Amino acid sequence: MPASERSLRTFESAEIDAMVGRLHYGDRRNLARVLSLIDAGSTEARRRVAAGALRPEGAAHILGVTGPPGAGKSSLIGTLCARFREVGKTVAVLAIDPSSPFSGGAVLGDSLRMQQQFSDPGVFIRSMAARKQLGGLSAVAGQAIHVLDAAGFDIVVIETAGVGQSEVEIATTADTTLVVMAPGMGDSVQATKAGILEIADIFVVNKSDQPGAGRLVSELRSISTMADDPDAWVTGIVTTNSSNGEGSERLAADIERHRVHLAHTGAIAARRTSRIAGTVREIALAELRRRYSSASTESQALAELARAVAEGRLDPYAAADELVGTKISPYPLTALEPGQGTRP
Repeated sequence: MPASERSLRTFESAEIDAMVGRLHYGDRRNLARVLSLIDAGSTEARRRVAAGALRPEGAAHILGVTGPPGAGKSSLIGTLCARFREVGKTVAVLAIDPSSPFSGGAVLGDSLRMQQQFSDPGVFIRSMAARKQLGGLSAVAGQAIHVLDAAGFDIVVIETAGVGQSEVEIATTADTTLVVMAPGMGDSVQATKAGILEIADIFVVNKSDQPGAGRLVSELRSISTMADDPDAWVTGIVTTNSSNGEGSERLAADIERHRVHLAHTGAIAARRTSRIAGTVREIALAELRRRYSSASTESQALAELARAVAEGRLDPYAAADELVGTKISPYPLTALEPGQGTRP
């Protein structure tokens, strides 16, 4: 059992059911415990939470915030939280932090973020470790979003560690994706290389009081007018200064405008189906990794398949196909002959 699982107190099934049943009561301590079960609990505890929180999704608007380190994402989220709270909306912030290479835990924690929001009962902030996920998202982020949605938040903000060639997973997780940039950080080059034109619903040029902000806006404007479909969403560009809140009101208005656009076009359903599909895929992959990395019957099957490859009776791809379908395959491994493969 991983150290992260051993460090969390074991809850009985009835206790987990009770905690999940209280999600909509607004008990922040109870919510934190449920998220801990998702983040660091056992597989069985995660299953129990998922089953208990089973209900239609869709109440919360999922806002993804990504961008290079140093662009001011956390401070920008803080000013956005203030805007959302002014109109009575409740906000949950899930900050996906880089993982420690030693413990697997988050390097940055909630204690370093958005200090002014902690005293607001309408704002909930939680950090989760990315745990080496290529997309910059925690493997359990989708499950956490589902729980926060079930808890009744109006807006769930997902902050990722950064943008890179493979770190575009946020686009399939969020309803609205903000890509935050700042002048003087090589942003235009990064925009071209990372393909963030495709993942950004709104570009945010933060620290707009610094030299080069106008040039960055012009560069983004030149690449965001390439869409040919007149009915398509035109990527917005908003300048902000999170140190004094400048531009946050317009940004909040653009986020709402995008939400209305998604609802009007029906695109919101497709985005949420994609998000759920990603969660199911991550759970399936995690289960495969768990099964075949332990001393279990499945690991014995893997060893037998490895011998078949070594002896020339299977190629590695055919062996992988057989491994994934071990429980349902009608073809016994012992019946394989050299060159026969796994199919008649």
